[in-house]
Amino acid sequence: MNNYELTLILNPDLSTKFDEFQTKLEKTLTDINFKINKLENIGRRQLAYSILNHNKGHYAILQIEGLSESALELESKLKYDTSVIRHLLLKLDSQSIEDSFLLVESREAKKAPQEEEQSQEKPKAAPVEKNNADEPVAEEESKDGE
Repeated sequence: MNNYELTLILNPDLSTKFDEFQTKLEKTLTDINFKINKLENIGRRQLAYSILNHNKGHYAILQIEGLSESALELESKLKYDTSVIRHLLLKLDSQSIEDSFLLVESREAKKAPQEEEQSQEKPKAAPVEKNNADEPVAEEESKDGE
């Protein structure tokens, strides 16, 4: 059995129907004797360039295990699947347990706007009153520096 990593870029219109696509893909993989070890649903992301008139794509990364003959069959099925814009099937020496960089980056991107909203909602502390005695000291220091 070989280890593979399958990266899919799906039609962005399927973002709301990803669960349906996932069940269809899982059935396809089990039919051709693949075992799914991990599935990462990255979500919608901006593409570097337009593909089939799409500027965004829904990313999914799967770590699967199966025979090389099954991999050829999987590639042919993905090639003719209209919901898949691009796919990449890589053979791995060993599978990684860690989350992919894309998944970590998308989680951080989702957290950042939420943290900004929370910081804006918090009431600001009362402004600190300036001590008039501090101002002449600053002027004296600037005169000494001249």
